[in-house]
Amino acid sequence: MKALTLAAAFLILAAGGLSPADAARKKVQIPNRYDGNWSIEVITESGICDRAYRYGVRIERGQASYPGGDFSISGRVASNGAVRAAISNGSATANVVGRLGRQGTGAGTWSTDGAPGCSGRWNAERRG
Repeated sequence: MKALTLAAAFLILAAGGLSPADAARKKVQIPNRYDGNWSIEVITESGICDRAYRYGVRIERGQASYPGGDFSISGRVASNGAVRAAISNGSATANVVGRLGRQGTGAGTWSTDGAPGCSGRWNAERRG
């Protein structure tokens, strides 16, 4: 499977006119198998934060973003599905870890830095 992934990456780079060495120097980002739209359910298990939220998150070339605008996401989904992100709203930040699976679902945990001291879990489903 790894050889197939590397071969596919090489074909994508070659089609774009770049050798693998050129791509490495230019830090070209290859599409990630988890790219697309995801519905994320965030559940608070500890602390005084709201009980639950549901957000639409977009992943493009492994980078997560939220088009809603009332908070920001800085995060990454690795090629193996590992998720590491920070979600910020004003001075509050939640650290997010977990994993997306190949079946179009994912899960993990989150916790805030400092006040109000909340933590919980999240679930994800691929959309469209």
